[in-house]
Amino acid sequence: MPKQVTQIPDDSSTLRAFGVLELVARADGPLSLDELTQLCGLPKPSVFRILGLLQRGGLVQREPAAKRYCIGARMSKLALEVMMRSPQRARRHAILQQLVAEIGETCNLTMLDGNEVLYLDRVETSSPVRVHLAAGSRVPLHCTASGKLFLSQLSERQVATLLGPGPYRRHTENTIIDPEELQKALRRIRNEGIGTDVGEFLEGSVAVSVPVTDAQGRVCATVAVHGPAPRVTLRSCMDFLPALRRAATAMAGTMVPQAAAEPDAKAPAAKKPAKPSTRGTAKPAAAATTKRSSSSARA
Repeated sequence: MPKQVTQIPDDSSTLRAFGVLELVARADGPLSLDELTQLCGLPKPSVFRILGLLQRGGLVQREPAAKRYCIGARMSKLALEVMMRSPQRARRHAILQQLVAEIGETCNLTMLDGNEVLYLDRVETSSPVRVHLAAGSRVPLHCTASGKLFLSQLSERQVATLLGPGPYRRHTENTIIDPEELQKALRRIRNEGIGTDVGEFLEGSVAVSVPVTDAQGRVCATVAVHGPAPRVTLRSCMDFLPALRRAATAMAGTMVPQAAAEPDAKAPAAKKPAKPSTRGTAKPAAAATTKRSSSSARA
């Protein structure tokens, strides 16, 4: 849990509530009332009232046993809507288009949504033989390249919470259904930083994914390529890794706040040479510079 206190405006009840919501959203795990009180610097009764309001609105939820707060279903849905309709959407789509033009196979951008992988965007190959999955599609975690890459960033306990005790649903003969076998695969993926799927979700489909990281180095999305065998093999997908990683780096640039290019309020006043005077040396006008910075909201 972060220790630094976040300054939350005290002149607006709306902004106070939004500030608490931001703290819950940024946390690596559920936070208690005491932790949130420490983080935001507001009185504990105020934080409790704000959390109650957010909970009634479905923006946060409280774990029944631990009495800790995490993001609610309504907030998760809103976050996905923002990502799907972000002003950065055109830029992300252009990155995928360039990637597909370079490697010649279908590519997609995905995010973790609960216990599923959500396709935020997708660009199809021009080849008539391809795997059809539209943007907005959802696929399982335990048998897809992106899904296993997301799972590899979680603890065994978190994986068990998302997937259940097992055995997992079998989609093909290659689907990993045993929890221990899946954990072995996740450890390998964690070490290599590459998610793979060779016919685990769809027969005759091969996929590879690479992580997109945020400003804190966390995996917030993936860029993946997949196609039908035998045209696409795991070995041929390895040849795509440099292009995939360049695209992932470009995608990461769309996931962080972009500083607005805003001119200074006043340009420094130019110093004028002093004019000779019988009364003494003239004094130059003082130069005043006002600096102002701003940052946009996360795409």
